[in-house]
Amino acid sequence: MTLTRRQILATAFAAAALPASAQESEPISQVLTDLLGFDQPRFDRAIASVAARGGTDLISSLIFLMPFTYGPREKFDIALQALTREKRSGWFQWMLWQEAHPEVVSNPAYYDFKREILIQIDPNFDPFISKKYITPDAARIRFEEVTWGGVVKDGIPSLDNPPLIAASEASYLRDDDLVFGVSINGDTRAYPLRIMGWHEMFNEVIGGVHVALAYCTLCGSGILFETSVEGRGKPFVFGSSGFLYRSNKLMFDRQTSTLWNQFTGEPVIGKLAQSGIALKQRPVVIAAWGDWKRDNPTTQVLSLETGHQRNYSSGHVYKDYFASADLMFPAAVDTTKRAQKDYVFGIRQFGAAKAWPLDAFKQTPVINDKAGAVNIVLVGDPDGRTVRAYERGDLEFDAGLNAGGVQWQRSEDGLIAPDGRILPRVAGHIAYWFAWDNYVGDLGEVYGG
Repeated sequence: MTLTRRQILATAFAAAALPASAQESEPISQVLTDLLGFDQPRFDRAIASVAARGGTDLISSLIFLMPFTYGPREKFDIALQALTREKRSGWFQWMLWQEAHPEVVSNPAYYDFKREILIQIDPNFDPFISKKYITPDAARIRFEEVTWGGVVKDGIPSLDNPPLIAASEASYLRDDDLVFGVSINGDTRAYPLRIMGWHEMFNEVIGGVHVALAYCTLCGSGILFETSVEGRGKPFVFGSSGFLYRSNKLMFDRQTSTLWNQFTGEPVIGKLAQSGIALKQRPVVIAAWGDWKRDNPTTQVLSLETGHQRNYSSGHVYKDYFASADLMFPAAVDTTKRAQKDYVFGIRQFGAAKAWPLDAFKQTPVINDKAGAVNIVLVGDPDGRTVRAYERGDLEFDAGLNAGGVQWQRSEDGLIAPDGRILPRVAGHIAYWFAWDNYVGDLGEVYGG
């Protein structure tokens, strides 16, 4: 469910009547309530008092309130400029300032106040942002950088074991439609992006393995995770929380209501935040449907009968966002290396992280390289946004996949030699550059060609 701008403001203002436990005699909480802009004179006094008060502990509160208040936005800019001594304007720019200044400590009243506002938007947010989990000591990401994405919990509904059909029955698909292709233990399936863009998550058992595809449309990344974790009796089942962190979706598990970073597969706010869990990645590829069904003739594919009413037509979902060079939500990015929405293929294995710009495959469809100390070969097609990676040992492959005096055949499991030798597939995924830069950054490498 997507709320209109008017509904966003209306639900936020409903939070002005905070419960006594949140207000009591705490003057800062009252100032923040006045900043919602119900009463113009009270708003004017509150914004003036914050600017005159000085210090940096209320900066996060002002930034958070900017999209919700009925008060004049320019007065928030003036107050923030006075407190930071920087010339910025608008919520988007101030969020970027906040990301760049993790040293700024928020007033303790910020956490309760923000929590109460968000719960007014959707009471089902409550378990995600329990008071004991959102503090700096408990959370693995800054609660200040958690933003509302404009939908309620499960407003983007996951597909849990959805119906599949044979490739021959998928008359709704065009050959150039892109799909997420998955093959595990001979169980081969395709999930069209034109459907997954509306759902951003599936929970499935493929080839006997419990998996979830977490697709962040804002990041351009679909990552396949194993959901069974050693020491836990049941596999995790994931959904979309409605929250974002640096323009990346925060998914949640239905067992503990912990928020997880979609890009890293790690819990970040909630009961499991300090558990040390990191979900294992499985190989997934984006490919044109025509290519996928040619290479995998026994594939099953997602049916249009998902149980939800959506416009699943080609090129419809997120059409304007995918066509734009701009981000919808703030995230800092180093654009000296790449444009923020350039596609890269990233691998995080072998104790290393490395990204290959998709346009590198325009020069050669086969790249011999390394990920950490492991030799790998990557086979890519930038037109289909398709990249697969394999371990290659000491072999060096040419553009025809010839190496060691023989020609190898590409499969979803590995590269196969005529004598039966197999070079195993390496898990990786496509993403926008800004997402890779934001979550990996200087900890990883970027292929230079």
